[in-house]
Amino acid sequence: MAVAAETLPPVAAFALVGVLGVGAQLIAWRLKMPAIVLMLVAGVLAGPVTGIFDPMREFGALREPMIAVAVAIILFEGGLTLNLKSLQDAAKGVRRLVVVGAPLGWLLSSLTLHYVAGLSWETSAVFGGIMIVTGPTVIAPLLRSARLSRRPAQVLQWEAIVNDPIGALAAVLAFEVVTVARASQQMSVAIGETALGILLAIAVGAAGGFGLVWAFRKGRVPEYMKVPVLFTLLLAVFAGCDWVLHESGLLAVTVMGIVIANSHLPSFEELRRFKEHATVLLVSGVFIILAAGLDLSELSALNWRAAAFVAAIMLVARPITVFVSLINSGLPWRERVLVAFTGPRGVVLVAVAGLFGERLVSLGVADGALVGPLAFALVAVTVVVHGFGLSPMARALGLTGAGTPGLLIVGGSRFSTGLAKHLQDSEIPVLVSDPNHGKLRGARRDGVQTYYGDILAEAAEHRLDLVSYSTLLTATDNDAYNTLVSTDLAHHFGRADVYQIARERDTQTRHALPATLGGKPVFRDMTYDMLDRHMRDGWRFRTSRLTEKFTLEDWAAEYPDSLMIAAQRKGQPMRLLNTGENLKGQEDMRIIHLAPPQDEVEKQQNARAAERAAPDSDAPSGA
Repeated sequence: MAVAAETLPPVAAFALVGVLGVGAQLIAWRLKMPAIVLMLVAGVLAGPVTGIFDPMREFGALREPMIAVAVAIILFEGGLTLNLKSLQDAAKGVRRLVVVGAPLGWLLSSLTLHYVAGLSWETSAVFGGIMIVTGPTVIAPLLRSARLSRRPAQVLQWEAIVNDPIGALAAVLAFEVVTVARASQQMSVAIGETALGILLAIAVGAAGGFGLVWAFRKGRVPEYMKVPVLFTLLLAVFAGCDWVLHESGLLAVTVMGIVIANSHLPSFEELRRFKEHATVLLVSGVFIILAAGLDLSELSALNWRAAAFVAAIMLVARPITVFVSLINSGLPWRERVLVAFTGPRGVVLVAVAGLFGERLVSLGVADGALVGPLAFALVAVTVVVHGFGLSPMARALGLTGAGTPGLLIVGGSRFSTGLAKHLQDSEIPVLVSDPNHGKLRGARRDGVQTYYGDILAEAAEHRLDLVSYSTLLTATDNDAYNTLVSTDLAHHFGRADVYQIARERDTQTRHALPATLGGKPVFRDMTYDMLDRHMRDGWRFRTSRLTEKFTLEDWAAEYPDSLMIAAQRKGQPMRLLNTGENLKGQEDMRIIHLAPPQDEVEKQQNARAAERAAPDSDAPSGA
């Protein structure tokens, strides 16, 4: 039961939204839970349950424009991820899900709304169009946590982003038909205006994208102004198209994002990363605002038909749409099953459904008031079910990355090959990459998985399933390249899991690089030449298991000259040990180390044994 609360100051309201949204994502990351679920719970607790935060009370008339702009930026960022080359063998499946799946999904959703939820044909047609969308704001966090294989992840991501504006425009078209039916306007005029608005949105979005690319390439915009210009143009394109035809702005900004994504701009990565950060904040904020603005009394008005409607959409309408669309698409049956039973809805559905529900009521369609509550019920159930169910289902179908997080080693060498072979024998996924084909010869001979090519090239992103690898080690003989790769891929792996062997001349002031560049130092600051020398001298990788009787101190005494490489605690993934780390040993911990040749180890052990057996030199003679 919500309690009465005073209106929060605007700054405090914005701060609360940020704290709840970002805080929920941080907690979800720590607990390895779906972030969307926690954001939904946080919003409901702060809003209708406790009454601390009411978006309509705090933001008033600004609430709807804020959500509209946030959704536009989210869809634009989604368009920025849609590089046509990244589709590869998933292109046919995505095309079918858009061309065949969108109209078929509209039809099946409308039929479900009418015959199961009991809505009128007018409301069913409008709401059914909105339900084409599958929520890019939900799909992105789910894919990040579920670690899906590349192709099904691409299919779900592309379908969500491309179908989002299509669903909104389908609702516009259906609403225009309802308006004509209840007014004297001619059907041909309404449909013509809608078609003209859609064509205008596509043209304006494409023109905005090409114009921005031209200006950036010709140096018409300085570097420090690129992001502000991008944001300003984005808002102008969205607002202009939306003013001509409501919801057409979503299509325009999506087209604009796709054009920029496929233009190969030199500064594209910086723009995309900034947009990703902004999108994380916006997704958090919009979910909190929508959940906090929920009216529990409207949900209480829903009956058994609402539950049957949600179940029919998830278990009947969505699977039929996907299976029919993907006939002869070339996708394996496991991937079709995963896509068919993965259809979470998100921000766009709730925002657009609430808007059109109010418009239907204003036209005299009474059951239009049920659109908002039904939309929120569908979003809540699909978010929870898919949030907790996608990862287990993907694992059951064999469509996730390796169960054990792996290691990506950049640089083929004796050291890299030996480490990779040792980890592979321990059933830890390893990939060795090098742009020099000859340096991969040893790894291929030992049966280690390799990639020949530049790991920073676009081809590597498309051909490698990097989701199987959680840690990066750069270990080539080129210190500058190691630093470049570590810095560039830190965004993907996270800086805490990016490591780099020591640079040869890093101790010299004129050659030392800033601490912000490169990865974490490892292996007691051993350089490439030092490691290679050890391997040529016969040093080999070994694994020692700590027990109650064989502690870390015992291991250090037995292998005083060994180079500690990695450690793996019971029930946890392996991690490399950075220079200067104070490792605390425990039972059932495995230590992977680079040990001197066996004969050298035996000599050292024999010497220590003889030393322990020798009489105390300080004891009085003849005692």
